[in-house]
Amino acid sequence: MILKQKHKSGAFPHLSAVENYPDLLVDPFFFNLRKKEFSRLDESNHTYLDFTGGGLYAESQLNTHFQQLQQSVLGNPHSTNPSSQLSTNRVDETRAKVLEYFNGTEDYECIFTSNASAALKIVGECYPFYDDGHMLMTYDNHNSVNGIREYCTSKGGSYEYCKLYMENLRADKDQLYRSLLKYPNKKNKLFAFPAQSNVSGVKHQLSDIKRAQDNGWDVLLDCAAYVPTNKLDLKEVSPEFASVSFYKIFGYPTGIGCLLVKKSVFHKLKKPWFAGGTVSFVSVNTGEHFLHNNHEKFENGTINYLDIPAVKIGLDWIDSIGIDKINKRVTELTGLMIEEMSSLKHSNGQCLVNVLGPKENTNRGGTIIFNLNTVEGKVDNYFEIEKAANNANISLRTGCFCNPGIDEIMSCVSNEESLRYYSFMEEHEYNYEKLVVLLGRMRGAIRVSLGYVTDLKDINNFIGFLRGYLK
Repeated sequence: MILKQKHKSGAFPHLSAVENYPDLLVDPFFFNLRKKEFSRLDESNHTYLDFTGGGLYAESQLNTHFQQLQQSVLGNPHSTNPSSQLSTNRVDETRAKVLEYFNGTEDYECIFTSNASAALKIVGECYPFYDDGHMLMTYDNHNSVNGIREYCTSKGGSYEYCKLYMENLRADKDQLYRSLLKYPNKKNKLFAFPAQSNVSGVKHQLSDIKRAQDNGWDVLLDCAAYVPTNKLDLKEVSPEFASVSFYKIFGYPTGIGCLLVKKSVFHKLKKPWFAGGTVSFVSVNTGEHFLHNNHEKFENGTINYLDIPAVKIGLDWIDSIGIDKINKRVTELTGLMIEEMSSLKHSNGQCLVNVLGPKENTNRGGTIIFNLNTVEGKVDNYFEIEKAANNANISLRTGCFCNPGIDEIMSCVSNEESLRYYSFMEEHEYNYEKLVVLLGRMRGAIRVSLGYVTDLKDINNFIGFLRGYLK
């Protein structure tokens, strides 16, 4: 039986559009889930709107993992003793679960890393850019992807960026498709883009993976912001490389990510060094070594064998809810949030909120970037807004979000302005205030991001907070 419980429209005085989302009002599943597994949010009166920054863990995840640790004797996996074998088995089970979850069991290797950035570093360090290499990126890549260009250029390769449309921060398809047709004679071409932008929430077309591959490109897909609310099926879309950060999906544990590598291109990654655990044979006398030919080749030293099993627990937890149900929930919450934000107007009709990127609720995730306008139409100081949100126990995020491309587009920063600032910074330490003076305008914005744990009262609290800026 469906009960309304606390989810009645009258309980949310700041939400004028809530009746347009009846499923959010009447479905008790997520209400009860939050009450049981995430009660700390309501007990601390915390409005958490930073799910792209980090997911939240359920209490049962912790209980299951702690019980495992309490009842087991676990040792370093690089041995055949009983404690080592138990650790190895737990890690193997988790690796199998990861591959099953992403439907890549037959075709992919799963390499555990310390985070998604470390996964991306493997590609940058080991991809053969030195052999007639080129890299193509979209403007909205995270810095951990942008940084790969340094490996590319240091190995003699070249790179370029595909711009975004300013009005919706989606990729310029004409430019992208022209770029994918360029360099037909290049031997090693890598196309890197986020499945979902960590700033704008834009979901890029995953069909571009096949388009790129048909034109001789390898594809690196940054999945960190995508997989918390979307199913990644590696049978349907098959990038050569995909990076994942697990705490973004289910909160606990932090410090573990993975690189999924298609087996057919595994040989293409040329590791320039070796470490403990990555070699089957090494000689000091002869200077020879043999690297493993599977995931062990890239898992340097001792892996995090105590926490990796918690990844399986987290994925089992997500499976118990259902990723499709999570996706539907976050999509509806995002639609409501954008609709409510867009309805806020000053007394003179000036919009309070300027949503940057897509205003529609299709082909986008639960991440919303915006600025607040004063009654005069000027951009309000987001530093002060963040301080006020902190005081109201609202977790949101401000700044450039490790995504300079989007910030340069939103702030209309020209190449000349960027070069002038960096020339200035060669002699000075970083100073945001001086940057504003040099450019004559602020950079950065405010970001809120929603998850399946988000409740209507969170949106009500946040819209009420924004109303305090109306004049």
